[in-house]
Amino acid sequence: MIYLRKANARGHANHGWLDTSHSFSFADYYDPNFMGFSALRVINEDRVKPGQGFPTHPHKDMEILSYVLEGAIEHQDSMGNKEHVPAGDFQIMSAGTGVRHSEYNPSSTDPLHFYQIWIIPDREGITPRYEQKSFTEKHARQLVLSPDERDGSLKVYQDMELWRWTLDNNEQAQFSIKEGRRIWVQVVKGTVEINGTQATTSDGVAIWDESSLNITAHSDSEILIFDLPRV
Repeated sequence: MIYLRKANARGHANHGWLDTSHSFSFADYYDPNFMGFSALRVINEDRVKPGQGFPTHPHKDMEILSYVLEGAIEHQDSMGNKEHVPAGDFQIMSAGTGVRHSEYNPSSTDPLHFYQIWIIPDREGITPRYEQKSFTEKHARQLVLSPDERDGSLKVYQDMELWRWTLDNNEQAQFSIKEGRRIWVQVVKGTVEINGTQATTSDGVAIWDESSLNITAHSDSEILIFDLPRV
């Protein structure tokens, strides 16, 4: 089964300093049909104006992932981390027993565009932690998140993997799916066809009860593939 979550069907809010779209229910946007997918709880696509950002706020028992597409994030947290997160970097923070952090656009001229993704961990009470790494290969099949940190991936406390794939126009690729797994594909840019369903920039595709993904790029494209448990 395949379900296409069109970008223009997402929840949306414009706060002036922040323009944000929500794949799943978040803040003032509530839809009982879109409360998450498997261990995915939040996929927000955020655009933050220069010099603006999220002031210090708390989190607990959540894996919080950010992927910067344009600009940079200035991150500061109660663990003592103060980090610059440029375009192409993924950062993950285990909120665990509790952490406070802020995220700002440090530029006075350039906008910030990033994905904020929340993953429900497989346990509570994790000691808070922070990791960051760049994933910018042009012709890529990069493993970004995994529970065992293999192949240079960042650790996530969940039975899942996150892949970053880039595809050239007209390129074809296949992704094998283990029995019982759930797949979410987020189209970062471009246009792709997945098992006959066409998706374009900022669309999401939910897949279950399929054995593989047959992917064709109809332009230079980048996708995120979440390989998730049945929960």
